[in-house]
Amino acid sequence: MTDDSISTNLNALAAASRTPFEGTGPNNLIRQPRPSQTPIHHSTCDNFITNVLFPAWWAREQVLDYCTVVAQAPDLNDPEAAAREAYNRAGQAQVEGKNERLDPYSGRFFRKESRSEELAGLCGRERVVEDIVRERSWDVVRSRCGAALDEGFSGGGTERSWVGAFSEWKTMSRTGRGNELP
Repeated sequence: MTDDSISTNLNALAAASRTPFEGTGPNNLIRQPRPSQTPIHHSTCDNFITNVLFPAWWAREQVLDYCTVVAQAPDLNDPEAAAREAYNRAGQAQVEGKNERLDPYSGRFFRKESRSEELAGLCGRERVVEDIVRERSWDVVRSRCGAALDEGFSGGGTERSWVGAFSEWKTMSRTGRGNELP
């Protein structure tokens, strides 16, 4: 979930918790705070975090873990392995005989990566992006849930990072559901 969809979901939670409009005309309007400013009840926040947000994070984490395992496995069916190896050897040999003082760019050689290496690099970049998305999402949730967020995890009043709260949720999910996460 991105922080935009989290804001939308939290706004829907806040709107659902308000009383419906009962006025018949503009004079009966009671100014309600904007949904993005409306505090959300503790149980509603806790339910959203434990049943929507963290399971979505867990699913993406599982996908990245699987891709990382695939990237670390040897790729025996790589059709370009022989050509890539020949290219890398030729490029390395070309660099070894050059004097970089005469031509500083002559020592430059960019080896070709295998499909596994490319996938491993992609997985690493995706993990960095995932951390950024989680940090921003947690900031949005924290701004709407406030103290209720801290009370829901560890029962303390200290500000929790998403890493600590997510780790705690995974631990609670493992012990509470017979070692099975969603």
